[in-house]
Amino acid sequence: MAKGYRVAAFGGPEVMVWESLDLGELAPGAVRVRVGASGINFAETRMRAGDYSGQELPFVMGMEVAGTVEAVGAGVTGFNEGERVFGRVRGAHAEVVDCDPDHLMLLPDNLSFAQGAAIPVGWLTAWHALYTVGRMKAGDRILVEAVGGSVGSAALALAKQAGCWALGTASRDDKLAQATSMGCDAVVNYTRDSVSEQVAALTDGQGMDIGLMTIGDATAGELIDSMGMDGRVVMFGSTGGRDITFNLRIGILNIQLLSMSISTSPAFMTQTMPDFRARALPLFASGELVPVVDTVLPMSELVRAHEMVDERTHFGKVILVNDE
Repeated sequence: MAKGYRVAAFGGPEVMVWESLDLGELAPGAVRVRVGASGINFAETRMRAGDYSGQELPFVMGMEVAGTVEAVGAGVTGFNEGERVFGRVRGAHAEVVDCDPDHLMLLPDNLSFAQGAAIPVGWLTAWHALYTVGRMKAGDRILVEAVGGSVGSAALALAKQAGCWALGTASRDDKLAQATSMGCDAVVNYTRDSVSEQVAALTDGQGMDIGLMTIGDATAGELIDSMGMDGRVVMFGSTGGRDITFNLRIGILNIQLLSMSISTSPAFMTQTMPDFRARALPLFASGELVPVVDTVLPMSELVRAHEMVDERTHFGKVILVNDE
């Protein structure tokens, strides 16, 4: 019987208990995956604590997986036993997890399980934000908040691959230095300097075309003030406060405020997933896009992984791996 990190009551890290899971028979239309690695996301700390909207008890931790197909349910096509796959799924901090094949993709041969597990949430969120919602095109100026995070580091890579000018923000200089080494054209420590003033100086007052708002209230004013004519603000995070205010003078610049969630967007499955399969997967396979992995820990160190997420000192992804 497979084991996983089950949560029966909300609370601190101690509520995540490694115990036997009764997966039962594989349902028709599902794919059973032997977990090689799973990624850590900030949202999981909120789920565990009981601060994540709609989260019910009990549940198994984890939101993304990379591993090997162990069994294929009736009616499933496109996947075979033994194939290496990755994708979004709840319950991935485990030895085995049952997945919806619509959210699975074949893992390129050049990527490890740890690298594969770094893609599903961060990169798909960034792709949805930049392409599906933000309509990114070559030459755009992109403002990436929290550039050292899972989504931010992916967004930076996608923006540069698309031929855009990127400015990244963070609260730590070491993260900004790493973003610069990844090709970020300009960086701002938002706890020390005015992002909007830096943007105005760097763009000759033209402002940004797309702004990825993932922090929330703490930085929203500066981000909106950084936008240029017809700028698109794409909102999908709230680590710095959920309630924001803005002045309707944004109408003078025709700024668009666009909110999104890949969990609920109808366009995610109809546009983002097919687009990602067609355009992003070949770029990972060729090495033009590379998953950003900061730290790889054994699955037994989930508590330490949550501590790292809370400390916010990592750049990119923290990954848990099962023993081979």
